[in-house]
Amino acid sequence: MRLVPTLKLPVVAAVALLGLFALAPAAQAANPLEMNFWLSGPRYDGNLPACEAGLTSVTHQFGEKEGNFWNSALRITGYSQLREVAFRPWQSDNIPRRFCAADAHLNDGNVRPVYFSIIEDGGFASFGHGVEFCVVGVDRNWAFNPACKGAKP
Repeated sequence: MRLVPTLKLPVVAAVALLGLFALAPAAQAANPLEMNFWLSGPRYDGNLPACEAGLTSVTHQFGEKEGNFWNSALRITGYSQLREVAFRPWQSDNIPRRFCAADAHLNDGNVRPVYFSIIEDGGFASFGHGVEFCVVGVDRNWAFNPACKGAKP
């Protein structure tokens, strides 16, 4: 005598779920009220401060990263050769950024290039300007490797 296999519970549940999705109504586009009410999107003005405004943040973040994460006493003591590299180098729909470069003087006596960008609405919870930076040779977690190429435009 041949036994007929019974359907198992997971298979039955999957078939029922697929049937439920088949009966669901199709997604529709937003109506005019939904499109114009609280869905205006970001409004980037491109009003970014000059490169000098980012140096304090770079100094603070570098010292915090070296001290807290790498247990290092390495700090930035000063800057020279500060210059803007690019401003909004990509399409106009991207988040505005000002790319800068400088030579960072470290407390170990070395002078290393530092590349950083000032980002509109890039601060904590999108309030204020944010700063991303990379010091060549001290990118210990390789976030911008090779040689801080990821921090440039």
